[in-house]
Amino acid sequence: MKCALLSRIFAGEVSYGSPEEAFVAGLLHDIGKLVLWVNFSEKYTELINKSKDRAEMLTTGESQLGATHSQIGAWLLDRWKFPSFVADSALYHHEPLERIADALPLAQIVYTANLLSGKTADSREDGIRVAEALLGSSQEQVLGFLALSDEALGEVAQSFGIEIEAPQEIGENLSDTDRKMQENLGKEVRDISLLLGTIRNLVSAQAEKDILKVLHEGLQILFDVRHILFFLHDDEKDILVGKEVEGHQATSRANDLTIPMGLEKSLLVSCLLAGKALDSFSLGQSSDLVITDAQMIRFMKTDGMLCLPLALRSEYVGVIVVGLDSTKLSHLGRNFKLLEMFLSEATLTLRVEQLRERQLRRIQSERAGASFAVARKVVHEVNNPLGIMKNYLKILGVKLKDQGIELDELEVLNEEIDRIALIVGGLTAFSGETSRKWAPVDINALIDDLVKLTAESLLTEKKVAIQVDLDPNLPKPMSERDGLRQILVNLMNNASEAMMKGGNIYFKTRHRSAPLEGRESRGFIEVTVSDDGPGISEEMKRRIFEPFVSSKGSGHSGLGLSIVLNLINGLKGNIVCQSEEGKGTRFKIELPVGK
Repeated sequence: MKCALLSRIFAGEVSYGSPEEAFVAGLLHDIGKLVLWVNFSEKYTELINKSKDRAEMLTTGESQLGATHSQIGAWLLDRWKFPSFVADSALYHHEPLERIADALPLAQIVYTANLLSGKTADSREDGIRVAEALLGSSQEQVLGFLALSDEALGEVAQSFGIEIEAPQEIGENLSDTDRKMQENLGKEVRDISLLLGTIRNLVSAQAEKDILKVLHEGLQILFDVRHILFFLHDDEKDILVGKEVEGHQATSRANDLTIPMGLEKSLLVSCLLAGKALDSFSLGQSSDLVITDAQMIRFMKTDGMLCLPLALRSEYVGVIVVGLDSTKLSHLGRNFKLLEMFLSEATLTLRVEQLRERQLRRIQSERAGASFAVARKVVHEVNNPLGIMKNYLKILGVKLKDQGIELDELEVLNEEIDRIALIVGGLTAFSGETSRKWAPVDINALIDDLVKLTAESLLTEKKVAIQVDLDPNLPKPMSERDGLRQILVNLMNNASEAMMKGGNIYFKTRHRSAPLEGRESRGFIEVTVSDDGPGISEEMKRRIFEPFVSSKGSGHSGLGLSIVLNLINGLKGNIVCQSEEGKGTRFKIELPVGK
């Protein structure tokens, strides 16, 4: 087991592709001994006692039994269809150093780990020299690895209820200074191992919410901090937006809080602009803080806060806010190198996700635009033959009427042609073929009217209730009333159709990003339409705004949300879908207030 633990550690250090494979190879490298002991119990027990952990004596004695444990172990692993490199680790782990120097990495890793797992001081000293020669590890690093493996070994033994001897101290005559260095090195190795675990989780994260959850847990484990808030930079609006972390209720109140980048006196903004960590303690008096920062500290119920910038060259990604006291700040300062590595990975992962989301929105808009162009052509091309058909029916009707023939069938044909024209005409809404009438729009009044018209029927027919939370101080953006109404109707219909067993639809309005001195923008209106229905799968969410895509089965064209996206783009706004299966869906619309 110790050889397995060390093999995994060394595999991580030399960037071997599969540390877990190294663990298995280290665990099974001596399995040939078990085969010999089962088949030659007395002779092999005597041989082990005589050799006293001297490998050359053991293998010589084994050869007299017919084969060494290395050869038998490799043969058995081959029979069990393990990868050949794992079998090679068993075959070559007692070769001379000059031969193993030419081996592939896994054989070298297990060879080194085997030496370091020996009970004698000579074996360990040999292992330290081999680790430096084969794997490039210094003595200090190897001592740290040994301490880490001994600790893990103790935990494994305890979990199985096995008592093992305390590991023999290496270098019992170490000075206090050297011992302290060894302890610090062991801690550094553990911290880096935990950081690598966080990075692996980041790589597997599928969306922004998953990334934030991994980062939150990583900060808690690595740096023992509890009060953590995330603010991400919105490039288009040049603001910092608070983000909720799933599973951490304390962050929910900070969700969608906005801090304009023009508020340069705020620690959150100034740390991002300067590209360096800033804390509230260095300002001296709490009165020196801007009110926004003071509120943030009060919200976290801590003595102060540390703001950590997430920036990639000249691109702003966001800020991590950590609530803490001066003692915890000093502790973080001593681990700043590790913190910098953590921030670097966090920044890169979040930036890649932001770019992926931006690219996805661009592709959705381009696909919708291409479909709009097709729809316009369809409308034009279909209307022409329909007009010709109606004209010929009129002529035919005149001729037949003169002969006294009933024209009921012709009337039916006329009605069906009109119905086709109406259906095709519906594509004009999808294709964006409308002229816009821009004027100040009272969005709250628009929602109130919509609720009055639909609330009773929805509750009676579908057991769906409508809840509203409207900002009374909402400004009236320059927009287009009919387009906004169509957007809200489509989103409300989608929500009600998703909740087959009833539920709630929520309308909420807010004014975001209050004006700053010297700024022309009056911020933006945020309208959210959400429900507590079944939610949307990740696959469907990625294609939610594409034309002709629907999760509702037959009878649904899949045009509703494409029309919504097109209308939102025409109003110079933005729409985002947030959903998780089993937890409902939320559409967030942002509309500029204007100058």
